[in-house]
Amino acid sequence: MGKIAQEKIDKNTLKEVKSILVSQPEPANPNSPYYKLASKYGLKVDFRKFIEIEPVGVKEFRKQKINILDHTAIIFTSRNAIDHLFSLAKKLKIEIPSDMKYFCISDQTAHYLQKYIVIRKRKIFTGKKTAKDLLEVINKHKDEKFLFPCSNIRKGDIPDFMNKNSFKFSEAIIYKTVASDLSDLADVNYDIIAFFSPSGISSLFANFPEFKQNETRIAAFGPTTAKAVRDHDLRLDIEAPLPNAPSMTGAIELYIKKANKIS
Repeated sequence: MGKIAQEKIDKNTLKEVKSILVSQPEPANPNSPYYKLASKYGLKVDFRKFIEIEPVGVKEFRKQKINILDHTAIIFTSRNAIDHLFSLAKKLKIEIPSDMKYFCISDQTAHYLQKYIVIRKRKIFTGKKTAKDLLEVINKHKDEKFLFPCSNIRKGDIPDFMNKNSFKFSEAIIYKTVASDLSDLADVNYDIIAFFSPSGISSLFANFPEFKQNETRIAAFGPTTAKAVRDHDLRLDIEAPLPNAPSMTGAIELYIKKANKIS
């Protein structure tokens, strides 16, 4: 389907939209596009985290037989990884040395490091935004001993690259992505449920193994989320990003205009 998904909407599912469940925390920004979408079309838009982040305890971490101080560089791909690594180091009574190098997936992730370290005194390397960008930077530092702190659920691009190219590298699971308790939603129905990761789809079925889509429209952001929708034999009604709708709200709005017959 991909980019032509919006042009091949199943007429049988093209029904009026009145309610949307967004599988993310409620935005703190009052100018969130979701609020604008709700106001513009008179929609009920609710937010609910489908996944929770839990730290890996010291005892469980030690079973991985990884010593943080054996490494000269740390790869960070998210704020969660930063928070949980420094929290774990504190519990282990480890002080991360001042000459530790940090490789961050984006400037935003690198900037977040200042919550824990004085950035101007450290060696920090950043990608532009994607793992591919970051790997190009990492490839110039083959003599480092890299630590990759991550979740139990993660993409394979960084570990695969490190192993394939024989880098000195350790992968440390320092937090877990688990399904939220959604039992209170058992008898609640929404016209659209918006998903942003395969973990969100997994959480849906962990909570409701017998889930039937029926007339619920499923929206997915990103190719891996879209694949997870299809892998669970769900009908994918709204797929983002699109060339003319790079955001989830944009893709949903395109669908609403057709479903609600808005010119």
